[in-house]
Amino acid sequence: MSFPLIRGRRLRRNETIRRMVRETKLSVDDLIYPLFVVEGENIKNEIKSMPGNYQMSIDNIVKECIEIEKLGIPAVILFGIPELKDELGSEAYNDEGIIQKAIKAIKENTSKLYVITDVCMCEYTSHGHCGIIRDGDVDNDETLKYLALEALSHAKAGADMVAPSDMMDGRVAAIRDILDEHGYYNIPIMSYAVKYASSFYGPFREAAESTPAFGDRRSYQMDPPNRLEALREAEMDIMEGADIIMVKPALPYLDIIREVKDNFNVPVAAYNVSGEYSMIKAAIEKGWLDEKVIFESLISIKRAGADLILTYFAKEIAEKL
Repeated sequence: MSFPLIRGRRLRRNETIRRMVRETKLSVDDLIYPLFVVEGENIKNEIKSMPGNYQMSIDNIVKECIEIEKLGIPAVILFGIPELKDELGSEAYNDEGIIQKAIKAIKENTSKLYVITDVCMCEYTSHGHCGIIRDGDVDNDETLKYLALEALSHAKAGADMVAPSDMMDGRVAAIRDILDEHGYYNIPIMSYAVKYASSFYGPFREAAESTPAFGDRRSYQMDPPNRLEALREAEMDIMEGADIIMVKPALPYLDIIREVKDNFNVPVAAYNVSGEYSMIKAAIEKGWLDEKVIFESLISIKRAGADLILTYFAKEIAEKL
């Protein structure tokens, strides 16, 4: 059968029928909103390369989280910027550190907001790398114990989920072991399992003040041309106890999101990263693109197979959904 018996436009005639037969739907329940926490009081510094996003002190983070909860966004993910950084990133696992204090304050002032924490060393080390430096590179095995301590301190502070983003081999197992050992066996791990060494992270490094002091992160983050390696990384993290697998970035790696979703029976998250946000924002501000591209870009991530989307557009989208 073909035209004129078959007419695809019959199901596109108006918004009502388009809505009824829509295959992929974006919900506020899919969204996780990233936040950047700094020490001090009444601080709200706009991130120049990410208009509409801010480094905020805990008092303002709490206000933001109250608003986020009212919008129906179910979860936030926290990134901390400490006052002091050192070679061992000791503020990352300080029980009175910036993230630990933020978790407690958010939990005291919201009712159902789900608090996820980024587990990494890059914001806390004086050299800006994601672990402990030995002989000019990150020492994988030495770093594991510090990541485990960081995850444990977040759980003790009241985090609902931890999300290791460092890309060290074996870190999911190390974190699962220490959480279980201390009775936090109900705390899920969302692993940045498939994290590429991408140029799309530039604005984030301004926001988190985490630019490496030397070299780059290609010895531990994935090489962008690689596809099969992504499946190996995801499988390893699932075997080590990851509950949710993340692909990062999202838009340049939609094919990877789909492959991970098709190959593994776990929820898949995708991080719509800072560079994706900033280039869309810049094009909208210049009048080159319409704001509708925000929804179109997020629905493409959802269509590719993501169950959850970490995005700086979360508030804008939630207001429209």
